[in-house]
Amino acid sequence: MGDGSSTRSNSSNSSSEKPEWLQQYNLVGKIGEGTYGLVFLARTKTPPKRPIAIKKFKQSKDGDGVSPTAIREIMLLREISHENVVKLVNVHINFADMSLYLAFDYAEYDLYEIIRHHRDKVSHSINTYTVKSLLWQLLNGLNYLHSNWIIHRDLKPSNILVMGDGEEHGIVKIADFGLARIYQAPLKALSDNGVVVTIWYRAPELLLGSKHYTSAVDMWAVGCIFAELLTLKPLFQGAEAKSAQTPFQLDQLDKIFKILGHPTMDKWPTLVNLPHWHNDVQHIQAHKYDSVGLHNVVHLNQKSPAYDLRLRTS
Repeated sequence: MGDGSSTRSNSSNSSSEKPEWLQQYNLVGKIGEGTYGLVFLARTKTPPKRPIAIKKFKQSKDGDGVSPTAIREIMLLREISHENVVKLVNVHINFADMSLYLAFDYAEYDLYEIIRHHRDKVSHSINTYTVKSLLWQLLNGLNYLHSNWIIHRDLKPSNILVMGDGEEHGIVKIADFGLARIYQAPLKALSDNGVVVTIWYRAPELLLGSKHYTSAVDMWAVGCIFAELLTLKPLFQGAEAKSAQTPFQLDQLDKIFKILGHPTMDKWPTLVNLPHWHNDVQHIQAHKYDSVGLHNVVHLNQKSPAYDLRLRTS
């Protein structure tokens, strides 16, 4: 897939080489790549020629058709509509190789880029009112998802988009629903789906092997994102053990407990029932910490509404 522009002399050749659905777009180029596949920027040929992000999925690992991740994302996004959730514009299939393409409204920014820009280029914190707007919109979108029994399970700064120029300038969009699930009445324990949530934003109950978890794991991730918007660095930046086949990550738990202190049975009565707390308690408690205080890390006034919100989202 290359640039969509062509001269008049070879337009017929290029059109014949392109799938019919692709001829409605002018391709600009590749803008992203991940475990799922590639993302391209395109523009519709018909006015107002709006920018579109086209997400190309890799085929399933078994090589026998469309990726299950893509199917889940399509099923969910076709059923929901909210100003703070990314909009699925169209679904395209190349029948020659059964490759799948999802077309979304293009968002120029994401929270990861905004945080990195303020940290590395302008060297100052994000405006307080901007943080408040970003967080309110994120929570607004997440409230909509949870109200419709959808748990995202992969909230992180790079999956929170922000619209650029246009009528939706500054609007936050929750994106990437490849790990999202309906949790109202799951046919099997959500833990059977494997490891979820990028490690720095993974809730303690996930790290400790909870078999049945709720939308609270999304709220933990929001709390981590909130802190990162304020400090411009991840709150719990643990080192991931790549060889581990379980969600248990000792260094990540250690980073959490170092700031928040070790959990207790008084505050978390079901803690003893979590598989990795029971099996790995000696490793977990090898380093006992007294909480250094979240306010000493995030530098929020303990009497401020922002500090109270930060505690309630974790």
